[in-house]
Amino acid sequence: MSTAPVTPVTPAPQGAPAPAGIVIIGAGPAAVMLLERILANHARDTPSQRLDIQLVDPHEPGGGRIWRRAQSPLLKLNSMFADVAFFTDPSCQIAGPVAQGPTLSHWVELVRAGDIDLPEWADERIFTEVATAGPQDFPTRRLNNAYLGWAYEEALRRAAPSVTVEWVQDLAVSVNAGGHTPGDLHTVRLASGAELCADAVVYALGHNGSMPTNEAIKLSSFADRHNLGYVAPGFTADLNLDWVPAGEPVIVRGMGLAAVDLTVLLTEGRGGTFARTPQGTLAYTPSGQEPILHLGSRRGVPYRSKITSTPVGEPVALEYLGAEFHAWVRDLGRPLDFAADVWPRIVADLLTGYYRELFTGHPDRVTGTWDDFAAGLREILGTPAGYESADLITLITAHVPHADDRFDLASFDMPLAGPGVSVPSEAAPAASTAGATAPDLSPTDRVQQRVREHIAQDLRQRTSPEHSATQALFLTALFAHMALAEVPVEKWNATSRTQALPKRWQGFFSYLASGPPGHRLEELLALAEAGVVHFLGGSVQLELHDGDAAALDLAGRPIDGGWGSGQFIGSGSANIAGEIAQTRVVANTLIDAWLPSAEAAGSDNVLLRQLIRSGQASELRVADATYSGTTGQVEVADHGVIPGAERQFALGSFTSDMNAGAFARPGLNSLPFRQHDRLARQVLDAVSSVGVGSDAHALPGSSPVASRQLVSAARRRDTIGE
Repeated sequence: MSTAPVTPVTPAPQGAPAPAGIVIIGAGPAAVMLLERILANHARDTPSQRLDIQLVDPHEPGGGRIWRRAQSPLLKLNSMFADVAFFTDPSCQIAGPVAQGPTLSHWVELVRAGDIDLPEWADERIFTEVATAGPQDFPTRRLNNAYLGWAYEEALRRAAPSVTVEWVQDLAVSVNAGGHTPGDLHTVRLASGAELCADAVVYALGHNGSMPTNEAIKLSSFADRHNLGYVAPGFTADLNLDWVPAGEPVIVRGMGLAAVDLTVLLTEGRGGTFARTPQGTLAYTPSGQEPILHLGSRRGVPYRSKITSTPVGEPVALEYLGAEFHAWVRDLGRPLDFAADVWPRIVADLLTGYYRELFTGHPDRVTGTWDDFAAGLREILGTPAGYESADLITLITAHVPHADDRFDLASFDMPLAGPGVSVPSEAAPAASTAGATAPDLSPTDRVQQRVREHIAQDLRQRTSPEHSATQALFLTALFAHMALAEVPVEKWNATSRTQALPKRWQGFFSYLASGPPGHRLEELLALAEAGVVHFLGGSVQLELHDGDAAALDLAGRPIDGGWGSGQFIGSGSANIAGEIAQTRVVANTLIDAWLPSAEAAGSDNVLLRQLIRSGQASELRVADATYSGTTGQVEVADHGVIPGAERQFALGSFTSDMNAGAFARPGLNSLPFRQHDRLARQVLDAVSSVGVGSDAHALPGSSPVASRQLVSAARRRDTIGE
């Protein structure tokens, strides 16, 4: 068998132990943050052990594919500069060493001061962003790439001299499992045909797409048959949208982050501009190249915007999901059920966190004291379904005079499902129909006004200092998310593991806590005012009109039609003053703007599919009295260990572990730091005895390092030490 060239490696002294070989497949944020934890733990605990670590990814280490620099400079993170951290800090409760480093915000300050250089590829946009950015601004993805790339290099600079790290610029397509004995190596095959050998393999594959679903195949076939345009769920930055026609209606299903990015690329990305009016509102001037976007979803509104206010009352803390909850879970003699056991506690903590901040931080906006209100709140929440009771509404109404200050879970979660109240906006442009009463408007215009009022209200409540209770609500949800991540996965019943946690809870948490920057929603209002964006409302339905035949919905049921040959028909609704107003639009283009589902067997990642087919990994299958089936995610035990696979590990949203997100917030003992540190220690433990005292499993006539590295020449070596 021929092998690709091997980069020369300085041989170890005669008789020295062979290095332990670790291959990390992926080089995005999770992979390099894990690498930093491996290097930090190794440098403190076992600095004399030789490690040979390889990161396999077509994209440069740090940003990986999602955060690569080769994407539109208009695309941003939905985290503020001050909330992005790569390095651990003193708040981290971890077994490994805390190795502090600059957050993104501090890194920018160091760049300004000349202490850190920007990468060679930095252009005028990056220099301007660095010069003008503040801690509460939202960075572009390209600048975040620069930070992550620097952090990766910094992690290498801190490593022990006994470590060699290299980036292999290639794509892993299969792994042949070894690892049954200390000398039995795993073989990682690359798209180039080259191979890598390692004692341990970590799958840090990040976000992946999926093979087309049955619905996507049906919609694509329908579009092809009628010469229409259809975009299946995908990562917005990866999509080719140049063909989307200007001036024509486009139905967009989804109003989360993917839809916001899509809107940016199809408006400002096509030459439109935003500017402040003399009145301080934001206005949009179209370029004429924009399509007319009709946005709708199940809720019918965007994710809640990111919050810029600061809590001023008593500290945010969990009362119902704290230490007592975890002790109760440990002693529970049955599987934990999310709906019955946990959701009421989540709601209780959200209500408590919100109103604690309102009462203690803004006593002028309430009547009575926090102690009195809290006593009544605890009593109500201590009854079955108390958070849904009329007693709770009575308590809140009696103590919170202004409706704008009240937090009601049902209307917060599904704002278009209830009657709704028109709330004048001080922070965003008024709707063009604001001067008309609802009955004078068409149903479509009434829905537009209702959604625009909701967005304006959300902006005001999540950016104004007097509404800092929304920041407490966010922090409470974040702490709840971290608390649930600490519950061992085997404690949950099957329904909770497969349905409630990954869908109900993660969907609600994302809606509450992972929305776009506030200025994106202000731009959305300006686009609506300019007539470039329209809102379909909630409970969006899609119908297909198939030429002269009867129009059918996606289930094949006949629907009323009367339109031209082959078109998409989108409809939505909103509850306005107790009446349901409906919208309907016909379009030749449909875009499904949400991320693909993270299912291993159906992934577009060839390696993930190979792992499932080969039996090296399995999709999590659970069964009990509540549910029987698979989650679609790769099953991992505690700390990312793949059950039954010797020295193989997995990290990321495609696994059955609780998703920790791409980045960590500093100062909060953040979950990603804890996950990465635990996994790093597992990996080091797994290779702790590899080659100790000998190089017996090196290939004859080669150095121990070279025997593990049958790699292509398309790579970069970051040599820390030999």
